[in-house]
Amino acid sequence: MQKFIVSTDSTADLYASYVKEHDVRLAPLTFTIEKGGVMTEYLDAFTDYSQYVDFFRQLREKATARTSMLNYESHYNHFKKMAEEGATDVLHFTISTGLASTINVARQAAADVKKEFPAFNLKPVDSLAATIGQGELVYEAVRLRDAGKTLDEAYKIVSELPLHFQYVIAANDLFYLQRGGRVSAAAAVVGSALGVKPVLSFTREGKLSVVDKVRGMKKVIAYALEKMERLQPVEEGRVIHVVHSDAEKDADELASAIEKRWNFRPEISIMGPVIGAHVGPGAVAVLWKSAEERNDG
Repeated sequence: MQKFIVSTDSTADLYASYVKEHDVRLAPLTFTIEKGGVMTEYLDAFTDYSQYVDFFRQLREKATARTSMLNYESHYNHFKKMAEEGATDVLHFTISTGLASTINVARQAAADVKKEFPAFNLKPVDSLAATIGQGELVYEAVRLRDAGKTLDEAYKIVSELPLHFQYVIAANDLFYLQRGGRVSAAAAVVGSALGVKPVLSFTREGKLSVVDKVRGMKKVIAYALEKMERLQPVEEGRVIHVVHSDAEKDADELASAIEKRWNFRPEISIMGPVIGAHVGPGAVAVLWKSAEERNDG
């Protein structure tokens, strides 16, 4: 039996090595960097860790990064290429509808490809998040594919996962998120005080919400551990993942505190440029899977 194909856009923040090793079909977004009045466009397809670090260095040096949603034509070409290669069953993951309408564009593009290739059958999944939240869904889809699950079986399982992912996201400030319209100007005021780290999470609708503010990394760690005590990570198939936007020391400190408490070392990864452009440098976040559904507002 032919295995289904796992597909995603680059907002899942997967490393190039993982994409290649596990045959994930990736649709990369683009981003632009403006420095000194000169704008340069890049593809969200880094292959080396140093490229991520350099991106955030440029943001710290006051370069401006801008992103745009993956458009209809890009989706259509991505899906059509798979169809031309004989693909039938495809499981495709998108950024949260609470952040962008990407999934609707994907649905339309897939429907149009199906007109030309009737056997093409794509099921899109709304991650209700971004970055590692979307990436963890891809990881699970790859595991299910490799275990021999059908497209329908895998779709049912991964569609039930997003609300079981809990988040603690600590930003340096909310300037980048406010500029991109991901949080309101009023919410951005929360992070204006020196040394205060706004704490965010995803709502049930997949929108970003400011849920608290703490002073310093030690308080961030205490906040994360307290929330993990209330909504404990499931033991079977344990998922705990730390991501950062060039804040490796803080990410390692958070991961070590989690490991000490839960006897499980979280995966640590760096955020990609498209999501990183909206979060800004210096952010740290942790995701974990719980039995309870998230209920952050």
